Amino acid sequence: MSYTLFIGNKNTDAWSMGPWVLMKQAGIAFNEQPVRSDAAESIELKKALRAVTPLGKLPVLVDPSLGSNPSIWDSLAMCEYLAEVHPDLNLWPAERTARARARSLCAEMHAGFQELRAMCPMNIEARLPAIGERLIHKNNAFCDDLNRLVNMWQTQLKLSGGPMLFGQFTIADAYFVSMCMRIRTYALPVSPPVQAYISRILALPSVGEWIAKAEQDADFFIHEAPCLQA
Repeated sequence: MSYTLFIGNKNTDAWSMGPWVLMKQAGIAFNEQPVRSDAAESIELKKALRAVTPLGKLPVLVDPSLGSNPSIWDSLAMCEYLAEVHPDLNLWPAERTARARARSLCAEMHAGFQELRAMCPMNIEARLPAIGERLIHKNNAFCDDLNRLVNMWQTQLKLSGGPMLFGQFTIADAYFVSMCMRIRTYALPVSPPVQAYISRILALPSVGEWIAKAEQDADFFIHEAPCLQA
């Protein structure tokens, strides 16, 4: 089986980071296909992307074994698909109640935290504490999102006993990696248990590999993030 994962700029593409980290951390082999929206040389790659997904947005996972329709083009759909195809890897928690809760957390990330994501776009190479401090003092909706995220993680870590949200690494951890990056970049205040969790996430080999590559290609184009991510 030979997967291809289409992703954007590692410094800014938050939605691609989740499935990429999941596959790397779980040992699922794949070919990586970067697509840059700002580069002239990416025109042909964009055409190829349009050929594999009706949305023309990132990320996209292609599995040739699916035949004439080999693409999965939503990050949560990708994670669900990989969990189905690789049941031995336990990408979701094994216990039904925990699995239901993990799915709920991922769905909330998928549809929620809109103010936090809008005000703090992922920018891995940067350190922007002044922006984070200003948002904390002047944006109530942003603070509501951050408090919800911290309480969610803290509650789940207490339920599971750690070190990850559901004990061992799962889709839920991969799905929230980009939020860990935002908290680091903007120096957002979190509780000690949550900060310890973020440190454990940053120490994962897959996350370290993504960060290292992001810092090598650290361009940040404001126009790039909203137009390509799905």
